[in-house]
Amino acid sequence: MRKPLLAAAVAAIAAATLAVPASAATTVEWGACPADAHPGPGLQCATLRVPLDYRDPQGRKIDLAISRLPSKNPAKRHGVLLTNPGGPGGAGLNYPSILTLSGIASPMPQDVRDSYDIIGFDPRGVGHSSPVTCDLTPEQLAIGNLPYANSPADVVKQAAVAKAEAKQCADAKTGWMLPYTTTANTARDLDQIREALGEQKISYLGASYGTYLGAVYTTMFPERSDRVVLDSNLGPGGYDIDAMHGFGRGMEDRFPDFAKYAAAHPDYQLGTTPAQVTAKFYDLVARLDRKPIDGLTGGLLRGAAFSLIYSDDQFKTLASMMRDLDQGKPPASGAPLPPSDNLNAARFAVICGDSSWPKSVLSYQLDVAVDRVRYPLIGAGEANIAACAYWPSAPVEPRVRISDRGPANVLMVQNTRDPGTPLANARKLRSAFGERARMVTVDQGGHGAYVFAPNTCGNAAVNEFLATGKRPAGDVFCAAEQH
Repeated sequence: MRKPLLAAAVAAIAAATLAVPASAATTVEWGACPADAHPGPGLQCATLRVPLDYRDPQGRKIDLAISRLPSKNPAKRHGVLLTNPGGPGGAGLNYPSILTLSGIASPMPQDVRDSYDIIGFDPRGVGHSSPVTCDLTPEQLAIGNLPYANSPADVVKQAAVAKAEAKQCADAKTGWMLPYTTTANTARDLDQIREALGEQKISYLGASYGTYLGAVYTTMFPERSDRVVLDSNLGPGGYDIDAMHGFGRGMEDRFPDFAKYAAAHPDYQLGTTPAQVTAKFYDLVARLDRKPIDGLTGGLLRGAAFSLIYSDDQFKTLASMMRDLDQGKPPASGAPLPPSDNLNAARFAVICGDSSWPKSVLSYQLDVAVDRVRYPLIGAGEANIAACAYWPSAPVEPRVRISDRGPANVLMVQNTRDPGTPLANARKLRSAFGERARMVTVDQGGHGAYVFAPNTCGNAAVNEFLATGKRPAGDVFCAAEQH
């Protein structure tokens, strides 16, 4: 992925030191969590005030909602573990509760839970942390993040949508927040949480986009980073244009797992071999493009399939949906609900604010043509034009360059067949970290390699690191397991 010049990177890291003085640290007053955050038992919440713009630390402030699941064994407590479930745009107040649920594949074991106060938060612009809005219409939300383009004319059509979305974001009542709703500023917010909690260092567990946030934090504040776990990794450029193209690669890596599942369950009537199931998928998207069913087009089925192959547990939903559509019926499960306006607005703000994006419609048309062939399942969707092409402001600072400078305290864990953050991009981040990192590669599919997946080898490596600080001596490959 593209990297800024060294001088720009030095300037970015220097800017990170412009944090609020220690005298501004806040005493955290823990209390009940908002009901709509769906807190689990024992979860406590609080609100901090942090600078909108860290170049002006005494200027305008915004709210930052944080949560805590305290260690129940203070004698074994090592410190605090900040967590982020991904996004950008994803809320995280209840993430500590989710990580410890008994119903998930491999919840945090007791020795890890005893080692930390587990901290969650809604990132700036999200949920209860001064949420941003773009006032998107239901029609705009229904398009989804990967609007599939069957022709150059579809790119032109989507360009008009993208331009309108960018203008709506700028004109919304929270437009003033957009230039500062970035990964670098969210990393600075993490350091404000550390300071408010009175900790010299923080450990960190981030998934998906949260891996990039963690990578940026430990780059900007290496001396304040303790044990850093990054699960399902973006490349070192975060959600840049290369990451978007990565969706195409990821779906090609992952879809065969679903095709194998559907072929093994003849009651879905999608085929008896993976090749037949795949052919049925292409047949369905072509038919739906000619004649949608209840507004479900071929492009929307592609996007739904991309979302549903994130987890093996959702294979049955996708297979049922395809069976119903093949029979000319609306899917009984219904199409996946579109993301909220706040999630989309925060996503736009971070992705468009972190990186510079091409402006030319022609460049997107060319990318669509290439990726339609290279990644036929979703390539012409991930390469399509979006609001960042028309974003009203350029990034306020250079992108943070992930490097090998800092303590050797990063453990990456990664599935081999991840649709959202493919292994190819995770390897780029591993290379950028150098000896700072070790990577545990798990031979399984899906998005999320730790806690939400049952591989004992991968989970054991992460749990040992979190509980004891001991990393593998080298990179590790975990074989597939039957469950």
